[in-house]
Amino acid sequence: MDSRAPKKILTPNEAFERAKKYCAFQERSHSEVRYKLLDYGLRGKDLEEVMAKLIEEGFLNEERFAAAFAGGKFRMKQWGKQKIKQELKRKGVSDYLIQKAMNEVKRDDYDATLKKLLEKKAATLKDRNIFTKKQKLSSYLIRKGYEPEEVYKQVSQYYRLKE
Repeated sequence: MDSRAPKKILTPNEAFERAKKYCAFQERSHSEVRYKLLDYGLRGKDLEEVMAKLIEEGFLNEERFAAAFAGGKFRMKQWGKQKIKQELKRKGVSDYLIQKAMNEVKRDDYDATLKKLLEKKAATLKDRNIFTKKQKLSSYLIRKGYEPEEVYKQVSQYYRLKE
C-alpha cells in the first residue's frame, strides 16, 4: 500500500506560476516543461495554453536552451560534440537547433579540450603494452563523445611524439 498522499492537481494559473519558476531557475527544453506540466495535472488545451504563454513571455526558448546546454556540457563536463548532439536529440530538440547549438563550441577550444583530456588520461594508464594503452585511451575519448576518426588521429599523433 502506498502511504504517500495523491498529488494535488494544479489549476492552469498555478501551474503557470510554478512553471515560470522552473524555467527561470535554468534553461529548459520544451519536452522537460511539457512533462513537468503533465506532472502538475495539466492536459490538452490547458497544457498547450500554458506552454504558449511561457514561450510568449520568454521563459521558454528552445534555441536558447540548446545553446546553453551545448556550451555548458562542453565547458563543464568536457563532452564531445557527438554526445552533446545525442543528448539534445533525446530531449526533443530539432536538428536545426542542434546544429546551431554546435556552433557555440569553437573548434580551437574543442581541439584543445580533446588534447588536454587525452594527455590527462594517458598519464593514468599503467599498461606496458602500447596497443592496450591506445585502445583504452581511444575508448575513453569516444565515450566522452568525441568523433572516432579525430580520436584515432590524435592518439596516434600523441604516441608518435612519445617515441
